Amino acid sequence: MFWVFIILVLYGSLIFSYLVGWNNTAAYYSKQYSLSVSVIVAMKDEAKNIKNLYKNLILQSYPKEKIEIIFVNDHSKDNTLELLKEIEGNNIHCLNMPENSYGKKKSIKKAAELASGDIIIVTDADCTFSYDWIRTMIDCFGNDKIKLVSGPVTYKKKRGLFNSFQSLEFLSLVGSGAGSIGSGNSIFCNGANMAYRKDIFLELNTYDDDNAASGDDVFLLHQIKKHYPKGIIFIKDPRAIVSTIGSETYYEFYNQRKRWASKSTSYRDMATIYVSLLVFLTNFLMLFLFLLCLYDLSMMFWFGIFICCKFIIDLIFLIPVLRFFGRNDLVKFIFPFELFYSFYIVFIVVLSFVRPFNWKGRVYSK
Repeated sequence: MFWVFIILVLYGSLIFSYLVGWNNTAAYYSKQYSLSVSVIVAMKDEAKNIKNLYKNLILQSYPKEKIEIIFVNDHSKDNTLELLKEIEGNNIHCLNMPENSYGKKKSIKKAAELASGDIIIVTDADCTFSYDWIRTMIDCFGNDKIKLVSGPVTYKKKRGLFNSFQSLEFLSLVGSGAGSIGSGNSIFCNGANMAYRKDIFLELNTYDDDNAASGDDVFLLHQIKKHYPKGIIFIKDPRAIVSTIGSETYYEFYNQRKRWASKSTSYRDMATIYVSLLVFLTNFLMLFLFLLCLYDLSMMFWFGIFICCKFIIDLIFLIPVLRFFGRNDLVKFIFPFELFYSFYIVFIVVLSFVRPFNWKGRVYSK
């Protein structure tokens, strides 16, 4: 089974590089308070989250006169717009997207063009964060070479097997993104917690040139990586952690993952394409070996070797990631989820190419 050995070596090498990259990331303490910041939140039907988001933002420890908050209403059907107008004033602005323009990327672009801050920080309406969040993110820009900062994101802790699986998968993605940045070959980040210089965004964003339903984070990251390969960092500081809400239903989870997978055909960064293919092939091979065992019991040996090796590789990487996020409770789920994840990831990738998905009331297709 030559391919079993080759895939395991390639996968193990990739994850080891991410482990090294994760260990290379750190917190920054430059105490940079002179930069102005514009916090941008694009939202659609987020009335239930506005009050908590507003409270989190106005209580930030960063100098108030340096903070501008821009909310962008993306054709909400609830009373989001009305609630935003109630809190608008001084350094809080509310933008309403025109009839022929919609989506998170265009919302962020519209806000960024009007923003007055030196630094743009983006997050989502359902997120919560510490009162030192802005201060901690801005600290990174004391170094003029830094163009983009990727921050840590986690799901709010909930009970249940479904929520445990979501959290474990999500933190593995966040950890991999951080590890890739730390290893000097960034592949992805999370738009719920990222910051970048306004002039760099205006120079490099390609939001007008693609119609993908998501990718406001990854595509910008790839553009900055192309022009400023050493200008991207991940900040591994507990004060920078943003907590968001996982999918509440299987259908919502299914559509979200299809949305994430669908943008892979728009990738132009070779490292990202390589990683996407390698992860898919690794999980496809595990699934293939499992199915072979149903017809030939002698294949149990190779299947056992493969799943045990992959489990050890994943375990070594995930333990420090889960420890940072305070989610050691998820370690016990790593092995049980190994085989299930292979079924799930192959299923989602295939469906992302052949089936449309629904997101925020809009239907998208490849």
